[in-house]
Amino acid sequence: MFLAHFGVGLGAKAAAPRVSLGTLFVAAQFLDLLWPTLLLLGVESVRIAPGLTPGQPLQFEHYPVSHSLLAVLGWALLLSGGHYAWRRRGGDALVLGAAVLSHWLLDLLVHYPDLPLYPGSSPLLGFAWWSSLPLTLAAEFVLFALGLTFYLGATRARDAAGRWGVVGLVALLVIIQLSNTFGPPPGDVTALAWSAQAQWILVVWAYWLDRHRQVRRDDA
Repeated sequence: MFLAHFGVGLGAKAAAPRVSLGTLFVAAQFLDLLWPTLLLLGVESVRIAPGLTPGQPLQFEHYPVSHSLLAVLGWALLLSGGHYAWRRRGGDALVLGAAVLSHWLLDLLVHYPDLPLYPGSSPLLGFAWWSSLPLTLAAEFVLFALGLTFYLGATRARDAAGRWGVVGLVALLVIIQLSNTFGPPPGDVTALAWSAQAQWILVVWAYWLDRHRQVRRDDA
């Protein structure tokens, strides 16, 4: 999944309005922000297999550090605990931890059985929604639209940058989703990993956007 994860980050702003959208994006997409670095280091592996699934040319071979359930629970505790130690806001920390965990749960819906429960000889899980392109796209866009609706309901633009910045962010996310689904597969794993690192641009954009929007309940 791609759009749906960012939809979680957007929607979480309504539950944790004091947390920057950039931080919420980091939490919701943390596993896929970590994964390309682990690919480049040779810790995890993936195979490019065009035609393996409709719109998804990747066979995930080994990714227990970024995507096993046990590791994800550890990452969720690390991010939420770190935020609590810094900000001392338990509710916000819980939202961040839940956002990290949401990534694995959403991946569980779409992945073929390749998600481990723990590193090592673990059962592999996945409900294989990727076998149906209409179902996959419906899940991506519906969850993204829900998250965006919550985000727009919780915030308003301070200025033109806040108004048009969110339009640009949404447009870019949709373009990336469509490109990932209908575009050509990556040339090799290294190219895939470096292109995935570009997601940090979306995180930086979200931090910038947050400076140009404000929480609606703060209007008074």
